[in-house]
Amino acid sequence: MSTAPQRIGLFGGAFDPPHDAHVALARAAIDELRLDRLHIAPTGDAWHKVRPLSPGVHRLAMCRLAFADVPRVVVDDRELLRDGPTYTIDTLTELQAEYPGAALFLQIGADQAAAFHTWRRAADILRIATLSIAVRADPSGAAGQFDLNDPLPGLTVDTARVRVLGLPAMPHSATEVRRRVAAGLSIDHLVPSPVAGYIADNHLYQATT
Repeated sequence: MSTAPQRIGLFGGAFDPPHDAHVALARAAIDELRLDRLHIAPTGDAWHKVRPLSPGVHRLAMCRLAFADVPRVVVDDRELLRDGPTYTIDTLTELQAEYPGAALFLQIGADQAAAFHTWRRAADILRIATLSIAVRADPSGAAGQFDLNDPLPGLTVDTARVRVLGLPAMPHSATEVRRRVAAGLSIDHLVPSPVAGYIADNHLYQATT
């Protein structure tokens, strides 16, 4: 009797800090893509980030707290342990070797999709994995500026390699969390409570935006 291949997802990002929308996206990806496992991978030396990231030890700890109650999630520290710039293609190649024959899915946001053509070996990523693009609706119910007919501007794409994951409007962003902490405002409505506690206990974001 044949066994269906595993379905393995990768959701990378700065997670500086992880917030409620990240958790909602992870749950939606697991359910809609029928994932057996979703790797949450805080980025290491992110080549595209202008702003210095918080130390990896904090971002990793916050991810473990934020996603602790999400079934089938694995918080993956490999990108933090990597020397030099971190590239998604390297992580996907490693997962491909670790899960022979598995169907791989890469979870990104609509903003990342707009710049996906600039990613290292973008075409190879699309050969290895199906791209799942999370599009958060705006308050009017529209899907922002995302174009379903051109989901990855700058690339010619086999539509079978792209999935669109619709999410409800959630006005959450890591930038807003950091801004509110620096201003001494509550973030209880933006991040899981263990993450809010960790940020307070470790005095994160108090002098930065």
